[in-house]
Amino acid sequence: MGALLIGSAALVLQADEAPDPLGEKTGGATTVYATGKNAFSFPLANLDDPGRTRFVIGNSFFKRNWVEAPASTTARDGLGPHFIARACAGCHVMDGRGEPPAWQRTLGPDPEPTVALLMRLSVAGTPDPRAGVRPDPVYGDQFNNAAIQGVRPEGRVEIRQQPIHGRFADGTRYTLQKPLYTLTDLAYGPLAPGAMVSPRIAPQIAGIGLLEAIPEAEILRNAREQAAAPGLVKGQPNRVWDVFAQEERIGRFGWKANVATIAHQTAGAFHGDIGITSSVFPQETCTPAQKDCLAAPHGGGRTSGRDGLVPAASADASRPEIDDDTLGQVIFYQATLAPAARRNVNDAQVLRGQALFAQAQCAACHRPSYVTAEGPFPRFTSPALKGQRIWPYTDLLLHDMGPDLADGRPDFLASGSQWKTPPLWGIGLIKDVNGHTRLMHDGRANGVLEAILWHGGEARPAREQVLKMNRADRQALVKFVESL
Repeated sequence: MGALLIGSAALVLQADEAPDPLGEKTGGATTVYATGKNAFSFPLANLDDPGRTRFVIGNSFFKRNWVEAPASTTARDGLGPHFIARACAGCHVMDGRGEPPAWQRTLGPDPEPTVALLMRLSVAGTPDPRAGVRPDPVYGDQFNNAAIQGVRPEGRVEIRQQPIHGRFADGTRYTLQKPLYTLTDLAYGPLAPGAMVSPRIAPQIAGIGLLEAIPEAEILRNAREQAAAPGLVKGQPNRVWDVFAQEERIGRFGWKANVATIAHQTAGAFHGDIGITSSVFPQETCTPAQKDCLAAPHGGGRTSGRDGLVPAASADASRPEIDDDTLGQVIFYQATLAPAARRNVNDAQVLRGQALFAQAQCAACHRPSYVTAEGPFPRFTSPALKGQRIWPYTDLLLHDMGPDLADGRPDFLASGSQWKTPPLWGIGLIKDVNGHTRLMHDGRANGVLEAILWHGGEARPAREQVLKMNRADRQALVKFVESL
């Protein structure tokens, strides 16, 4: 049972009360009918009043900037020493999708910082079983291009583009732009020989609590059915270490499904992206080669050490910079962000596109629908998520997407050419919320059609069917995906 809250009143609805064959209510009773810039920023429609209070508190810590230590208030100090953003919302603007910087702006004397585009790092060799990779010995597992006063940024990311030309069967030409990445101005010397670098854009986060509520058995079922079916599509789950559960679980989040829970993803982002330690990630990310980073002050209201602080090198013995309660509020906020309802579900062009989506076998990976678990749920989430028919369009599995998309960097069980199937819900609202249409793991695709044209490997037959479509059918397919 769900409840649609109107002010302080609640209109109670049965989740199965009205058939929803087109998936208009993308999150069942949690769905909000929203468009425009705030479309990704509403709480679950059936969230109770105490939940809404937690949502507001979590939202404040998600959006407010963290500052350098020491600060007059210790509630939000401890930024860095290295970081890429000052707040969660610095990458997930309006709870939406990040955009890579214009490649021309990454060069020259006044470069545009790559805030919403982070670069994962690792080297060959036996990975840390709890990290899934072996970090670069000098720069760690993430490249940070910003730092607090007195600490050097690790360097700068340059992006160039290589055009890739092609044509549809009807003769229409297209050009894709393949990004080429270079890490420059390295502050602590060169990367290790053979270091692997993987770009990752910040995705939109509305509906992620519902993704966490999909039963694990359904993800495993997706893998079994694909293995038994003819064709190239053979997805597999990633199995990753979850720092909260202290056990291995199936990955659901991250572009390579390298994170199992919203809690781990959030604490990890505070740690890696903003430089904020927590009880589960107590040490700053400084490596032994980064002496200035190790000597930087550690925030969070310390009562010992220089100026009432302790250096980052001693952070593992100190109180964390974000306490468990505050971290839990931020996790709850993200877990209870509502998916927006579909638009134009009865439009003739959209319905034609839906048929073409199925005909091209896109739904083999982008599975349309699930029913979320009945619980129990982690303490960071809400019973409002339980038992909902949802329409995210993903199988949450890893797929080999071919050499053009390969980053060559393994992550837990994910190979260097595998990526997780991203959910498609909300994709048509990104332009309203964030003012752009950049898609794929690094934002290389400008719009839905370009994203399809980047598909290779297991998805090559689907792309080839789209290449054979005439202009009207291509437009209908895009119109359908943008209705989700």
